[in-house]
Amino acid sequence: MKGTFVGYILLAALMVFTIQGCGVKYSLSGGSIPEGMNTYSVEIFENISPFVSATLSQQFTEGLKERIRTQSKLSQVNQDGDAMFSGVITNYAITPAAVEAGVDRAALNRLSITVKVKYVNRKDESGESDFEESFTQFKEFRGEVSTQESSLNSEIVKMLTEDVFNKAFNNW
Repeated sequence: MKGTFVGYILLAALMVFTIQGCGVKYSLSGGSIPEGMNTYSVEIFENISPFVSATLSQQFTEGLKERIRTQSKLSQVNQDGDAMFSGVITNYAITPAAVEAGVDRAALNRLSITVKVKYVNRKDESGESDFEESFTQFKEFRGEVSTQESSLNSEIVKMLTEDVFNKAFNNW
């Protein structure tokens, strides 16, 4: 039993030394930031959806900045960061998710948000890590959206910014 424990420690140490030699900085906060990347910039994500939520553009933009700031060691700059994020909110929709028998309203509704994100890694000359991709998340709710819209948007923005962060820095 004691020998197995020592074996695990040696294996962990070997993995750490191997990872350190790969040219990538690894962070325990969830992201792997490429060597030499120090800054990021996030342009305002304009809401071009047919149905517009007044604060969603700012909420998503600030949410993405906050996600990167808290989960990496990168410094935010206003433009031309080593990692650059831009894009638009392409869909903001409320659709019925489940109907209620004998009633003209949905028993359960779904709020969906889609963002199209362009990511450019200026430290990767090959452009292999760059992407332009749409991300969609949703939350289901009961009742009127007007009483829950702010909290639903916050929850969906958290999921979307996690998806974008993981795609950019974890290639998920």
